[in-house]
Amino acid sequence: MTPSDFVRLLLDPIRLAVAGDAVAGSSDIAALAARLGVDERAVAEARGKLAAAGLMDGDMLDRDALRAVAQALPTDPPASESVVDGPWSAEEVDVLGRFFSGGRLQSIPANLTKRRVILERLAQEFEPGLRYDEADVNFRLQLFYHDYASLRRYLVDEGMMDRADGVYWRTGGRYEDFDASPGRNGA
Repeated sequence: MTPSDFVRLLLDPIRLAVAGDAVAGSSDIAALAARLGVDERAVAEARGKLAAAGLMDGDMLDRDALRAVAQALPTDPPASESVVDGPWSAEEVDVLGRFFSGGRLQSIPANLTKRRVILERLAQEFEPGLRYDEADVNFRLQLFYHDYASLRRYLVDEGMMDRADGVYWRTGGRYEDFDASPGRNGA
């Protein structure tokens, strides 16, 4: 069973309740049906579908089947397309893919070259020529990473942003790559 099949199977609330009940051990169809407010037949059918998929061993959830599903999950989800949109080189896409999971930055690279790639991507969130107060910069950066203060400091230190009196503006990065389409760069 693939992880996608597993999720599809458990999207049904009755099957999910049966699986949850079976985690603790033997489950009682009548008691579960009463708690859910459905007839016993619906619970029995849900249990049957879980058994047919190999997730139930009698009245109990098959923990080995769950482990197999967990092992089939990808270890490194690809970076979301919005993170790698733009004319990035193959090496840069690889760096972005290693440090972003979905749309979130997982860690700040210690390696300066890799960190610059990450900072170049984050600089794309700020439109050239606009001024941003510190709260807005913090908000935009915390959408990507919990330590937004470090990201803000690195952007300034690397010359991609500048600041004065609590106001920030973009001073570096790839200006020609800026995409002002709706939903991009915080617009």
